[in-house]
Amino acid sequence: MKKKIGIVWLRDDFRSSNNLALAKASKSHDEVVALYLFKEKKFFSQEAQQWWVYKSLKNFRKKLIFFNINLQIVKVESYKNFFDKISSKNDFSIYWNKVYEPNYLKFDNYLSNKLRDKEIHFQIFKGNILNEINEVKKNDGTPFKVFTPFWRNAERHYLDKGPIVDKKITKCLKKITYFKDEISEEKILPKKKWVLKFEKYWEPTEETAIKELNKFIKEKIENYSTHRNYPNIQGTSKLSPFIKHGQIHVEKIWIECSKYNKKGTNKYLAEIGWREFSHTLINHFPHMIANNYSKKFDNFPWEKNSKFLKAWKSGMTGYPIVDAGMRELYATGWMHNRVRMIVGSFLVKHLLIDWREGEKYFRNCLLDYSEANNVSGWQWVAGSGADAAPYFRIFNPILQGEKFDKEGHYVKKWVPELKKLPKKFIHKPWESNEQNFKLGKDYPFPIVKHEEARAKALNAFKKI
Repeated sequence: MKKKIGIVWLRDDFRSSNNLALAKASKSHDEVVALYLFKEKKFFSQEAQQWWVYKSLKNFRKKLIFFNINLQIVKVESYKNFFDKISSKNDFSIYWNKVYEPNYLKFDNYLSNKLRDKEIHFQIFKGNILNEINEVKKNDGTPFKVFTPFWRNAERHYLDKGPIVDKKITKCLKKITYFKDEISEEKILPKKKWVLKFEKYWEPTEETAIKELNKFIKEKIENYSTHRNYPNIQGTSKLSPFIKHGQIHVEKIWIECSKYNKKGTNKYLAEIGWREFSHTLINHFPHMIANNYSKKFDNFPWEKNSKFLKAWKSGMTGYPIVDAGMRELYATGWMHNRVRMIVGSFLVKHLLIDWREGEKYFRNCLLDYSEANNVSGWQWVAGSGADAAPYFRIFNPILQGEKFDKEGHYVKKWVPELKKLPKKFIHKPWESNEQNFKLGKDYPFPIVKHEEARAKALNAFKKI
């Protein structure tokens, strides 16, 4: 095997530690190539992620040079056509880590059979997850549909088996080029340049992820249970984009957090648990990726209103906490989790717009977008998902703002036209009589009235 070239198919794996495929390939071969396949269709509505992947590839390429491993990017129309073509050769072995989305796992089966038929050596490894998606089930063998019992069993299962030993990358004899038709990272950037402003906020590297994790544990995890709800406080880890793209493995997070007996640790690890739960849900109930998990919501009277949808996307609804969140998303590629719930609830319950419209917009704008988290999160807010918030629980955006952004600092940061308002009016500017502030000119009137929208939503819910 030493004479053959080792190919590592990179997907969401931009790290050197806890990267089983890369470690195995470098140990087994003198010459290794890291391969990234750029399928443009995959990023058709994921522009923010194109920027993150572009930066990740640039940064990871530099890191792999130390190990004498060349990173090559190949543009493909389909994974199937690419692997059908290269499997005519038998001068390589290939390794990859799993991605826990149904289409990826389905393709893993296809490719495994293809390579087996061609007698090409391959190995698939556990991906960025604590437990494999089929490992945690109820006693009767069926998947959990409620988070709390799922996580109680998942945590116990993980502790019983223990974390995977981190195998190190071995330095290869020489750096080689295997694929002729490679492209540069710049070809991955989307044509729309709005994503370039993310440079101000993010550095997509493994080193940054580890640094942010250590800072979070040292300075923030103690108060995580309470501070995570306040968008103006830097109380969360903001590791979600790094986790999604594999700059850091969730096992690394678990191990480091578990070293410290701090009161916020369990709460934070439970958020990792929600990620695990979401991945099991979309694989056991794949219909929920594009449709309602709960079939009764198929009859829900959603409304199509392009004017309202545009106002929501652009942060011009007239509700400051909602608008601040949507503007933060567009500016930074990220949004505070409490605010995600508020803006999501507003779209589906105040505006009665289908959760799929929100899911689609988040997919394009979120750096941490993952199929499992995004779909599960939106269906949780809409009330159509597993273990979801009941539909009749309708967030009041005024009260949510007053509770979680009492001084209005978060709103003033992202909605600067409200900076001069006293804090008593910051979440209800329509009540202000300030001389230098004119509603409808300086800031929009609310596109709906909360009380009327709430009553309309409850009436719609009765219909199903």
